[in-house]
Amino acid sequence: MPSIPSLDDAGESLWLDVIHRMDEVYAELLKNEADLERKNADLEEAQSFISSVVASVSDILIVCSSSGVIKKVNPAFLSMVGRLEPEVVGSSVFNYIAEGDQDNARRVIGAGQEGQLVEADILFLRADGNEECLAMRCAKLADSHSRQFGAVLTGRPISELRRAYQALHEAHKELQTAQHRLIEQEKMASLGRLVAGVAHELNNPISFVYANIYTLDRYRKKLVQYLEAIHRGAEEEETAALRRELKIDSILADFDPLLDGTIEGASRVSDIVKNLRRLSFSRAGERQTVDLDRLLRNSVQLAAKSKNTSAKIVFDSVPTVMSNADEGQLHQVFVNLIDNAFDAVADVPTPLVEIVMKREKGLVRIDIRDNGPGIAKENLSKIFEPFFTTKTIGEGTGLGLWISFTIIEDHGGRIEVSNRPDGGAEFSVILDAG
Repeated sequence: MPSIPSLDDAGESLWLDVIHRMDEVYAELLKNEADLERKNADLEEAQSFISSVVASVSDILIVCSSSGVIKKVNPAFLSMVGRLEPEVVGSSVFNYIAEGDQDNARRVIGAGQEGQLVEADILFLRADGNEECLAMRCAKLADSHSRQFGAVLTGRPISELRRAYQALHEAHKELQTAQHRLIEQEKMASLGRLVAGVAHELNNPISFVYANIYTLDRYRKKLVQYLEAIHRGAEEEETAALRRELKIDSILADFDPLLDGTIEGASRVSDIVKNLRRLSFSRAGERQTVDLDRLLRNSVQLAAKSKNTSAKIVFDSVPTVMSNADEGQLHQVFVNLIDNAFDAVADVPTPLVEIVMKREKGLVRIDIRDNGPGIAKENLSKIFEPFFTTKTIGEGTGLGLWISFTIIEDHGGRIEVSNRPDGGAEFSVILDAG
């Protein structure tokens, strides 16, 4: 018969088995502990990395609950509000937002869907009591059932940017004002140069009208003397003699030519004055439908009279070409360009200035040509620069072409300049045609 193990042998075997199992569990625990320590080290390293990243971010970072209770902030936020992290964590984010923007902040935190960014500009309170505008972006934090339990707010201070933009806006307004003043000053300078020549042109009809009025006054006195003799009942022989002596018949015959000449002289004066008023007193920015043919003809007339030029003027235009423009400013441009053309041909034996206007596919092109010496190649690229001029001191400011360029550009058009193959320069103004 086989031997039966004793109780001592069975107990010893059982204890050995328990000890073996304990060794296995202990070894497993040691292994798990090592894994846990390694994972804990990785987690600490990751947390340290995230904390360093968050700390290095210059933008404001706030993690809060859906009700606005702060869970986490970065140093940039602490620096802005002048608080320590223990003071801030657990408090409401609305404590640091300007009262007028708190409703907007609540809307931002509660708006949008998971993964969707909501943006808004919100005023926060700085440590010094001043307000800081932040361009905030909010992302929701939601659980597996898409229920919101918090939000991540990131913001970038834009108060400095706003101030810089405001300063830029003010500088731009000042620049526009200075530019407008330059245009007006150059306009008046151009007007002054024109008036010097126009004064002579005005003097002729005014002198003519004055002489006619003086003659008419003498005739009036003689007619009064003759009529008084008739009214007092003078004899027929006396009145006949007085009629011959005072040359009443010649006076009556001379009345029509005197009046016609006076009216013509007054009309010439009126036309010149109207052109000058159009150049100098138009309201800046006032745009209306302008007849370019009429405007060009008036510009040619005014420039020609101011220069008292002997140049042959060839005018080839299209009637009733309309454009929406500031008439005074366009008049200034055309007078300036035509005036420059007359200057260019001043020393040419057979001076010629051509003004040609034609339509081109919804546009109108005005070419002003001369047969002068043309423009030096090195000056073609600088001709529209402010203060650039080839004229001697006292003859020009160098602003006329730059201002003309600016005016046409402001009207949505352009000015082109080139030298003609057969000699002389050509300026072309291209505008929208109505």
